[in-house]
Amino acid sequence: MTPASLPLFQQRLEQQLKYLMQQGLPDTAVLEPAMSYSLLLGGKRIRPYLVYVTGQLLGARLEDLDAPAMAIEALHTYSLIHDDLPAMDDDDLRRGKATCHKAFDEATAILAGDALQALAFEVLSSHPYQHVSSTSQIKMVQALAKAAGAAGMCAGQAIDLAQTNQPIELDKLEQMHRLKTGALIECSVKLAYYCSPCQDQAVLHALLTFASALGLAFQVQDDILDIEGDTKTLGKPQGSDLKANKSTYPALLGLDGAKQKAWQLYQAALTALDKLPGDTSELRAFAHYIIARTF
Repeated sequence: MTPASLPLFQQRLEQQLKYLMQQGLPDTAVLEPAMSYSLLLGGKRIRPYLVYVTGQLLGARLEDLDAPAMAIEALHTYSLIHDDLPAMDDDDLRRGKATCHKAFDEATAILAGDALQALAFEVLSSHPYQHVSSTSQIKMVQALAKAAGAAGMCAGQAIDLAQTNQPIELDKLEQMHRLKTGALIECSVKLAYYCSPCQDQAVLHALLTFASALGLAFQVQDDILDIEGDTKTLGKPQGSDLKANKSTYPALLGLDGAKQKAWQLYQAALTALDKLPGDTSELRAFAHYIIARTF
């Protein structure tokens, strides 16, 4: 079950990103083709979708939500470019196309990733917000920086690299994915909250509980698809985690155990939504989409 608003917000994001890249980047003109190639390559766009749908639920303006939606996708894209590098996961395919370092070269891919990371913060901090205070804008920058760095995504990737070819316990695996994948997903709802007029900490707590369960469910489903999916549908090599001897939920829990874990996390996400005001049907449909997807 795909949320009705998902393709609408995906389309809005694509238009915003294309407009952003068409503005021209004179200081990095040589990098623009590589940046655009990776940023506009498609994908599920789940993080910006969460920004949009959560922000709407809380009464934020779409024009204000465009900035954090673009920023978090630019930062996510930087992470994918770097994750695919030979020194990291050494992948050849991303979203069904050649990875950035294969389409261009390794040095260009590194710099394109660096530039997209910087662009994320430029977009987030320079947008002409209509109904977002300067204090909330600073909180958004702080939230994205923390989610991306040594207390979030980068820490998760470091654990992932260190644990390759090593035995890992379930709690360590969960910590890794809460950082590597979950931190940006949690940040998505946090950015939406700061863009909105809502100032209820109980609402923020419920949103973060939802996003935490959803982020982990997303990763469990990714691990399952690495076994059950196919390269054409996934857009990346099927079995790449298995081949690289990565730590995964099916490896620890078995395939059936991993599917049960995904379902438990889905139920936890729905329970968190019970504590939110308004119509949460799109977020509920999105949670189901995450664990039922085949790519």
